[in-house]
Amino acid sequence: MIRVARQRRLQRYGLSTAKSMRGHQLLHSFNSVIGSVVSLSESDVREKMIAAGIYHGRFDKWLFPLKYGVLTLGALGLMFAWLQGQLEPSRLLLYASVWMVVCLLGPDWYLTMRKHNLQRGVSDRLPYLLDLMGVCVQTGMTIESSMRYLAAEMESFDPDLAYMLKKTNERAMLVGIEAALNELYDRIPTAEIRSFVMTLSQSLQYGSSISNVLATLSVDIREIQMLNLEEKIGKLAAKMSVPLILFIMLPIVVLITAPGILRLMSGA
Repeated sequence: MIRVARQRRLQRYGLSTAKSMRGHQLLHSFNSVIGSVVSLSESDVREKMIAAGIYHGRFDKWLFPLKYGVLTLGALGLMFAWLQGQLEPSRLLLYASVWMVVCLLGPDWYLTMRKHNLQRGVSDRLPYLLDLMGVCVQTGMTIESSMRYLAAEMESFDPDLAYMLKKTNERAMLVGIEAALNELYDRIPTAEIRSFVMTLSQSLQYGSSISNVLATLSVDIREIQMLNLEEKIGKLAAKMSVPLILFIMLPIVVLITAPGILRLMSGA
């Protein structure tokens, strides 16, 4: 208990024990070696994690150890099964190839899937964010202060939008709001974010009312989302025709024609 309490006190002040420092150094060395082999640095891994919605930095250093550790354990298990005579060489090669593809490409596929889902989710929830930003601007806040306030308030129930606002606000203080908005579109290249960036940039450039622009843009994005939903519903009928033909019409045709065919065959 004393040791656990001591570790918690050290972590509270940003310190760590010598044992944990050695562990971090080993992980850093392993990640550096693997990163030099696969041409992927820790900063690249960090960017992939953030794009996938994994914002805590403690998971970054475990990607390479988990990926190649599981790959090594699986390879050792297959070799052991082959040495015991439970696997043929052809099956060993097949299983090893499949296992290598799953271990090396599986995490990247998972992160890519999370990235696309995050981008789609942020774009779908953007109209609600625009409404909140419009209310904040009407109360007298600037764009930067409204983003800072909403990032703090939304962190508990929508961490993706909160991180987007926090990152954009941090970049706005360094490079300006227009450059920060362009970087936002580079991170989330969707049609909704592009409309948001272009509309807000034009409003800031020409000095038009930002609250009215945000309200109009929110309505426009909702209308576009409704049109996309209606388009998907319209395509549903065509997609349902394929299982209708395969599983309903073909069995009915077989049931109708089968007795006549059987009578012809028996008569012959």
